[in-house]
Amino acid sequence: MSQDQYFKDLEEIENLQKSLTRYMMYYKFAMEEIGTKISILQQEFQYIHSYNPIEHVKSRLKNTQSIINKLKRRGYEFSIDSIRQNVLDIAGIRIICSFTSDIYRVAGMLMQQRDIEVIEYKDYIENPKPNGYQSLHMILKIPVFMSDRVEQVYVEVQIRTIAMDFWASLEHKIYYKYDKEVPENLKEDLKDAADQIAHLDHKMEKIHKEMQELRHENEIKGKAEDKERERVKPEAKDYEDEKDSSNISMKYFSMMLTNSMET
Repeated sequence: MSQDQYFKDLEEIENLQKSLTRYMMYYKFAMEEIGTKISILQQEFQYIHSYNPIEHVKSRLKNTQSIINKLKRRGYEFSIDSIRQNVLDIAGIRIICSFTSDIYRVAGMLMQQRDIEVIEYKDYIENPKPNGYQSLHMILKIPVFMSDRVEQVYVEVQIRTIAMDFWASLEHKIYYKYDKEVPENLKEDLKDAADQIAHLDHKMEKIHKEMQELRHENEIKGKAEDKERERVKPEAKDYEDEKDSSNISMKYFSMMLTNSMET
């Protein structure tokens, strides 16, 4: 290799690294944009509403090697354009909710925001994966405003309950770096655990709804009692006034009678 060719190749590698670094910045900023939107919702629920459906939030940005590996596995060309078109989960955010209904509530709040476009929507809660995995997945597109351009960037958002996240996290650890065929009995056990967790989510949701209804009934009852107390107060006051007036009259009559007898 000539010296000129060496420097030419080196320059191309440096340019690719710069392009990839800048490209990854877009995803970092997009992830932060979505994270800010979620944080605003959390704070609104915390300070204004009586209930916060978001337990906590996790985020991650794929590293360069992970992106390259994904391109290789799927047989895609290694280029910025190929990454842009084929790898939509470079930036990822996971929202953990208390109950299943909260998942759809939070998803709806994000989807209705005007600068967010929903590219993909997969409901693995209504339609769990064969291994029992449950979660709501969305690919969202959001504008990132740079100094010289506006980039439309993809962010993957996963929304789960605490129980769903518990199962998925442990399932990942159990399978981590195990590249052989998993025995059927272990697959069945994991699927059974997923079914039990789904049942638990359903049961906790039912208890939650019953408590909400009970709390609502108590609030209505309390307001009715307060209203009744306010209505009774004037009547009681009128009775006390009459009683005081009667006492004054009796004292006056007694005093007049005493004076009359003395005379």
